[in-house]
Amino acid sequence: MTKPTLPPVTANGRSYRHDGHPRVIVCVDGCEPDYITQAIEARAAPYLRRMCDEGASLLGDCVIPSFTNPNNLSIVTGAPPSVHGICGNFFYDPERGEEVMMNDARYLRADTILARFAEAGARVAVVTAKDKLRALLGHRLRGVCFSAEKADQATPEANGIGNVVDLVGRPVPSVYSADLSEFVFAAGVALLERERFDLMYLSTTDYVQHKHAPGTPQANAFYTMMSGYLEKLDALGATIALTADHGMNAKTDAAGRAQIIFLQDWFDARLGSGRARVILPITDPYVVHHGSLGSFATCYLPAGADAPALAAELAATPGIAAVYARDDAARRFELPPDRLGDLVVLARRMTVLGTAPARHDLSQLDAPLRSHGGESEQTVPLLFNRPLARLPAGRRWRNFDIFDLALNYCAA
Repeated sequence: MTKPTLPPVTANGRSYRHDGHPRVIVCVDGCEPDYITQAIEARAAPYLRRMCDEGASLLGDCVIPSFTNPNNLSIVTGAPPSVHGICGNFFYDPERGEEVMMNDARYLRADTILARFAEAGARVAVVTAKDKLRALLGHRLRGVCFSAEKADQATPEANGIGNVVDLVGRPVPSVYSADLSEFVFAAGVALLERERFDLMYLSTTDYVQHKHAPGTPQANAFYTMMSGYLEKLDALGATIALTADHGMNAKTDAAGRAQIIFLQDWFDARLGSGRARVILPITDPYVVHHGSLGSFATCYLPAGADAPALAAELAATPGIAAVYARDDAARRFELPPDRLGDLVVLARRMTVLGTAPARHDLSQLDAPLRSHGGESEQTVPLLFNRPLARLPAGRRWRNFDIFDLALNYCAA
């Protein structure tokens, strides 16, 4: 192996080597593995086929809840939420006594691999689709970090770069479009053409995956686009490692009607109005994608409530996959217990969890509901454009192993 040009970096108990060749880590939001399979079978993604044939392809598990923020932060820290603290897009902050977005870096409890490499002298760039992730991914990062959503607002002082739109040669896209993800890939290519970054992290949006199932013309068109940009990154000398933050499933009955269990109503009927607090960690500003409906919820109960009895009754409800007490959920899913409610609820594959009907505006959904959050969306791809060597046998692969695989096992 080529002698490393950068010192080994340790982050959250794991060591990473860098041999001086550019590494591009890609998180494709909502990429159920069948999207790649279907696109390849349709001959719509020739470079993805090449990655499978000439590189390496594995399946792994994302973290639960299978939402964007906890999984992106798991990927860039190489650790589960019990270590880095980000357990949803949204949570109840007991210190502030309010429900807040979990996109502030003050909620992050661990350094990122990206920041550690930058501290060691590596040239690091991060491009994310939505701005909600930028502050978390760029925490303590001395390098380039901006979002496609607000690319026109990037400055050298705040983002390590300015004039992004001119560099990329594309206008700032709508946040509700496939173009947002294409901007991410185009920016990655433009950055690598301009400067030989040692490490780059590209994170897309799941707009397409929320609307279109694997194998549909719209989905295949998205993977055609992605395949083309990945081929350009390869031609620039990059070793590419691709994974996803979570999968995606239809959440409807055979007629296309959303299957929803409204948990706030359920608890209100048993405990009285507003005595329990239901938190939906999928909640973010981009409600057109999913109407804040996912397959994972956490519930805070009033003092004196019979939690085991409520859990048993709720678990027997059609559409519910499991109900866990706080500590049991924290152990099973490697979550920080202080950021969970008394109960954690997971829905079955084709069901989502809501609070009350009046709190979910589904009028903007222009396609049958597709969403994520539960264990049914846990399987994700791990795809590389170079072979992997010396892999340990029998190991359960996780999406947050992607940096380990790309830096420690993947040929340049």
